[in-house]
Amino acid sequence: MPMIEIRDVSKWYGQFQVLADCTTHVDKGEVVVVCGPSGSGKSTLIKCVNALEPFQKGEVVVDGISLSARDTDLPRLRARVGMVFQHFELFPHLTVTENLCLAQRKVLRRSRSEAAGKAMHYLERVGLASQRDKFPGQLSGGQQQRVAIARALCMDPIAMLFDEPTSALDPEMVGEVLEVMVGLAREGMTMMVVTHEMGFAHNVSDRVVFMDAGRIVEDCATADFFGDMGARSERARQFLGKILPNRARAA
Repeated sequence: MPMIEIRDVSKWYGQFQVLADCTTHVDKGEVVVVCGPSGSGKSTLIKCVNALEPFQKGEVVVDGISLSARDTDLPRLRARVGMVFQHFELFPHLTVTENLCLAQRKVLRRSRSEAAGKAMHYLERVGLASQRDKFPGQLSGGQQQRVAIARALCMDPIAMLFDEPTSALDPEMVGEVLEVMVGLAREGMTMMVVTHEMGFAHNVSDRVVFMDAGRIVEDCATADFFGDMGARSERARQFLGKILPNRARAA
């Protein structure tokens, strides 16, 4: 059974349809990159996976639990699916450690010492143990995003969702965040990643989902997406033609 199943999901904002019959899946331990032009529905799709965005048609199933079922405890399910956003979403008035401990104590009911121990473990994992007593505003963008990843990991997630985690960063800071994500992938974390970082997609992902105008146009193995241009849709070829002249980022 896939860890994440998306079945014929459609979503509207009023009369405007942002997702149209989207179907894909992410198996346990698989890394799936969702890419495509701006406005194609990528972020909306990934936010539907843990019901941060409601959808009007279709079904999303996470670890065998349907988000649409009446008896589904959505807050509890969200606690099991880590989410990393574009803009970090850290509490500016809390220290790094306090940011990591808050949800552990409120949602998982961990003791203060247990939450702090888990926080230190993952701060060390992302290379920021020395920053534990600082406030987010005292950190670089790359450091803040690594704190956000550590915060998600503190909840012991069964899967991780990344919504363009490097797009708000200066180019020099992108690498330090991607390094953490690559490490998670190599450790077998189930990941669904919305990103424009084609180097990460090319080197780390198992499959690529390409979206355009709210639809999934391509869903194939990474090697096929980047290697077999003749089998790709015209829209995917146009997209790749614009980003792959600088092949060094995908090599």
